Amino acid sequence: MRAMTYPEYGTPDTLQLDDVPVPKVGPGTVLIRVERAAVNPVDWKVMAGGLDMMLDAVFPVIPGWDVAGTVEATGPDTPEFRVGDRVAAYARKEVVHGGTYAEYVAVPAESAAIVPDEVDMDTAASLPLAGGTALRALEMVELKQDDTLLIHGASGGVGHIAAQLAVDYGVSVIGTASPGNHDRLREMGVTPVAYGEGLEDRVRSIAPGGVTAVVDFVGGVVDQSLALLGETGGSRMVSIADDTVEDHGGRWVWVRPDGGRLHCLLEKVVEGAVSVHIDRVFPLEGAAEALEISKAGEANGKLVIDATR
Repeated sequence: MRAMTYPEYGTPDTLQLDDVPVPKVGPGTVLIRVERAAVNPVDWKVMAGGLDMMLDAVFPVIPGWDVAGTVEATGPDTPEFRVGDRVAAYARKEVVHGGTYAEYVAVPAESAAIVPDEVDMDTAASLPLAGGTALRALEMVELKQDDTLLIHGASGGVGHIAAQLAVDYGVSVIGTASPGNHDRLREMGVTPVAYGEGLEDRVRSIAPGGVTAVVDFVGGVVDQSLALLGETGGSRMVSIADDTVEDHGGRWVWVRPDGGRLHCLLEKVVEGAVSVHIDRVFPLEGAAEALEISKAGEANGKLVIDATR
């Protein structure tokens, strides 16, 4: 099969289009014919060796953790899937090796979810990691309908999904973003504020008593968050970008592959409660360019790889 691979840790320009074996289909796994793979910042971070202290790598590595496609084959004990099913998955595994920038990928059945007919493959592929992280963060902060929630990075890949989920839940949401993204946040039902110095004053002009919960998708905002939480303290502060929140009673969150949670997110798309903005779609051999754009922070929405091209 065709796949983008890299032979050792490095930069996106070391990616090359290779012909590699189709993955084996073991017990409890499904083989997905990849239609779309979404690009996430973690892809180039893993490629640079940034997670080597956590995950072993077996080279050559095929990058990518997000996928949408159709079931090509099923292993033993996978009664929930049939050949031809439209599926999506967060395809992170215990070893960095067989990712989603390829024509096929094998994933554990519990990581996958059926994609409803109403959801296009670009959206389905863009949702697993970003959407799962957003949902996990809101669960960990124990969101309540009478909360005033501050989302740091509310217009980013994870933040804009978390904002939509929180608004759908009925929460009052204040979101930090650059001024160019404020109109988009308003359209989602979020009250936007600018980043940077003076954030506490800007938030208190909207919520004089401060906020009751904080979800951080950017990092470096612990002190500002604690000041706005007041007596609530760090116990209702969650971050995916700054593990020092744990020093203040907060939670540092990673998301696990979970087909059940992904199914819930896909249903939210069907309901119209969640949408994903797609910036650009690249052919498989354009994966290096997509990673460079992601690394440079130049994407305005999700970058998607079309593995059929």
